Amino acid sequence: MAKLVVLTEGLTGRSHELSADRTTIGRAEDNTFQVPDPSVSSHHCEVLLSSGELRVKDLNSTNGTYINEEQITEAVLKPGQVLRLGRIEIRLEDGTAGAAAQKPADRTIVMPRGVSLNELEHGTRAGGFDAAGKGFERKSDQTDRYFRIGVIVVMVVILGVLIYIFTTVGK
Repeated sequence: MAKLVVLTEGLTGRSHELSADRTTIGRAEDNTFQVPDPSVSSHHCEVLLSSGELRVKDLNSTNGTYINEEQITEAVLKPGQVLRLGRIEIRLEDGTAGAAAQKPADRTIVMPRGVSLNELEHGTRAGGFDAAGKGFERKSDQTDRYFRIGVIVVMVVILGVLIYIFTTVGK
């Protein structure tokens, strides 16, 4: 019998046998297969068994439903393929011994190039924080100046009140 096996760390080994014609998957407790992860919608998708094939249908999820990294609204899921809901990866296994022994495929993710140390040191990176490429500007001291003036005014008022109290009480 076919089953869905979670591959994502933290939920690894969690699985669900697809024994019904319709299986709902999502974060909410009323799903047939509950996946308790914030990136999975309450009612994320459903798996429909018809004519010997499994069809996955997205239920207007927030983070999308993907089969082998291709976003789908509805598509056929085949044994060995990876279904991704939000950040959770689930593989369809067909229930044979070979599928159970199969390891998840290693995937290389290409990271976008960041800023090199040389660009940081010399400020040569195009499209910086401002059009002139000057980087960050020094913050104005005007707010600090207003704060200091306010403190001085409050202290003078307090001093005046104290002088008034001591001169009138002493009489």
